[in-house]
Amino acid sequence: MDKDKAVTEVIVAVASAIKELGSVPSGHLYARLMGYMSLESYNNIIEYLKKAQWIEEKNHVITWVGK
Repeated sequence: MDKDKAVTEVIVAVASAIKELGSVPSGHLYARLMGYMSLESYNNIIEYLKKAQWIEEKNHVITWVGK
């Protein structure tokens, strides 16, 4: 698997989890993912999803707003 495809799959997996939950405290979500990715990677994914306007983050709570 090439690197770009792997990165895309991870982003889609995190987005799907947030969508399924509706909203989730960011720390709780990272606690579930920390064995699989660094905090830096997690923050990059969250920023990407915010820029794509799929999620919003207020008071450290992530809420799905995308399609």
